[in-house]
Amino acid sequence: MLPEAERTHRVIALVPAFNAAATVGATVTALKAIAKIDDIIVIDDGSNDSTDAEAAKAGARVIRLSQNRGKGEALNAGLDEVLKENAGGGTGTNAIVALVDSDLGSSAVEFEKLIDPVLKNQVDMTIARFPKALRKGGFGLLKRTARNGLKLFTGIEFDSPLSGQRVLNGRAIEAISSFESGWGVEVGMTIDVCRKGLCVREVPVQMKHNETGRDLAGFQHRGQQFMGVIRVFAKRLMTR
Repeated sequence: MLPEAERTHRVIALVPAFNAAATVGATVTALKAIAKIDDIIVIDDGSNDSTDAEAAKAGARVIRLSQNRGKGEALNAGLDEVLKENAGGGTGTNAIVALVDSDLGSSAVEFEKLIDPVLKNQVDMTIARFPKALRKGGFGLLKRTARNGLKLFTGIEFDSPLSGQRVLNGRAIEAISSFESGWGVEVGMTIDVCRKGLCVREVPVQMKHNETGRDLAGFQHRGQQFMGVIRVFAKRLMTR
């Protein structure tokens, strides 16, 4: 176990959001119900709906990007803000950062389960382990590829290798430096954190989010994810 942390660390939630007007307000409201979260920053990734207005109405700070850049770049914009406001030693930060998808709605209140182990300095990064999906998505190729690749790089078998719901302390943030652009954000940060010998824990949660199905849009989405994961693995192979 790591040394006990003091509650001088601010907990900041970063919520990348694209055309999420229908869900982002409920997600922010749920996060505001968690007393341990000190600030919520929604990064509106070039939405063409009222995502920014709904997020602000619910009480979040909003960073508005002029065009859609993807989840990784949206998170980088939020992380830049965190680093400016919560500078630690060197390039690090004293903040604890929660990465929250905008479609969690009221189930985002489950983030408290991810925050506690990091806030208590038991681990450096937590990853949400979702319950079994309510409907079949693809055929499992993407998840198997991500799981097997992470086992190769880290020696650890992750149950939820693609889960984007995470909480990181300053050491983990310094380990990743910046988020991957495009798809593959999650596997990239897992490899980078584990390569530094930091402690990672998957935590069971009862979160719900939008699920893709076995339709054309679903297969296209997973295909893009698959190529992103392969790209990140190839990139990490070059830096072993």
